[in-house]
Amino acid sequence: MKAIVYKSTGSWYLVKTENGQQWNARMKGIFKTDGMTSTNPIAVGDIVEIETENESEQSAIITAIRDRDNYIIRQAPSHKINYHIVAANIGQCLLIATLKEPRTSQGFIDRFLVACEAYHIPAIILLNKSDIYKSKELTKAEEWLGMYADVGYRLMLMSIKENKGMEEIRHLLKDKITLVSGHSGVGKSSFINALIPDMMIKTQDVSGWSGRGIHTTTFAEMHDLSFGGQIIDTPGMREFGMVDITRQELSHYFPEMRQRINQCQFNNCLHLNEPGCAIKKALSEGEIHVERYISYCNILDSINEATY
Repeated sequence: MKAIVYKSTGSWYLVKTENGQQWNARMKGIFKTDGMTSTNPIAVGDIVEIETENESEQSAIITAIRDRDNYIIRQAPSHKINYHIVAANIGQCLLIATLKEPRTSQGFIDRFLVACEAYHIPAIILLNKSDIYKSKELTKAEEWLGMYADVGYRLMLMSIKENKGMEEIRHLLKDKITLVSGHSGVGKSSFINALIPDMMIKTQDVSGWSGRGIHTTTFAEMHDLSFGGQIIDTPGMREFGMVDITRQELSHYFPEMRQRINQCQFNNCLHLNEPGCAIKKALSEGEIHVERYISYCNILDSINEATY
């Protein structure tokens, strides 16, 4: 039988067949996926083949994993040389960010967008908690809206508390598999509760002493939407590390750079101090946003070429 993985808790997986039947499944042997050293060979969103193990207990054996359309990975927290597959077969990524309580940095957003570009997954940015924004945050939101629109990304203001923007978001999610991510404390659980009221996922306030959110999601999990489609809830991530992206490749994952890099004098240009750099020229002429270029430089500095 063909099934989709809805939840992974380590050695056991919750899978759902095409007729909507749920099974508790475990792997048969060890799967090697895509030649990667992964801490989790099977991920939420994977399409698998299962065989019934015990029908009365709704248990099954996973015998094969079908080829993935795409996947997102990050460094495994406890094993820096290994990867952790966040989710697979994703239609789009939705990043929930906030400008206060807690504040999401632009650097975090841009790292997330680079990862989405690297794995060829469309991305949407939601700025939540707009109900508490003052003039300072609203001005910043307008700046970001223009900047990301220029690059080709959709950014929306949202307030789960006031139900602002939720109807438009439902249209964006309809009939697609959407990975939902963001820092802890930005309102991911509240967002999912608003979409699926009977879920009642545990939510926690931002911790006062640090201004950072408290993790409420331990494992990635897929949920069906009543209006069509699925969302994948992911653990809150304080850092979204670049995996398998070299310094030479990085500019390919900034759309505003990608369209200009062939105009650089040198094909190995890193767009820092090289002569004849089309990126620096576009930057000086205001065609590339300074903030995005700063993000590029910061990410470039964080990539240790010696690891490749």
